[in-house]
Amino acid sequence: MTTWLLDTGPLVAYLDSRDPSHEAVSGVWDAFTGRLVTTSAVVTEAMHFVSASPKGPRYLLDVLTAAAIDVFDLTRPPELGEAVTLMERYADTPMDFADATLVLLAEALDIPEILTLDRRGFAAYRTRQGESFRLVLDL
Repeated sequence: MTTWLLDTGPLVAYLDSRDPSHEAVSGVWDAFTGRLVTTSAVVTEAMHFVSASPKGPRYLLDVLTAAAIDVFDLTRPPELGEAVTLMERYADTPMDFADATLVLLAEALDIPEILTLDRRGFAAYRTRQGESFRLVLDL
């Protein structure tokens, strides 16, 4: 089964039909029959964006549940240290904490495909093994 990493941008775009990327994201997401994984940092970021709508948080929960998205928590001190190291390495891109946790999850699960709108960042980021990401919206 194919597994994709899920970033904040597509998650928010999928939830918001007014988002300029909604149609492209929805088309790819709805056609996907594999497994989606993300991190608690991505969920936190998405919750912030959707909280402007009274039903946004509930809708986010419903989508995460219906799609059976696996959410990994990478916030223990050793993982935080690894995330900070990545954020320092990519400070010129820049890399935020959610992106850093996705890179760590990609390494841990050996997943190179990511559903993201952050083409600039994830085209530049590499795992510690030097592996690049495959941006599924560009395939």
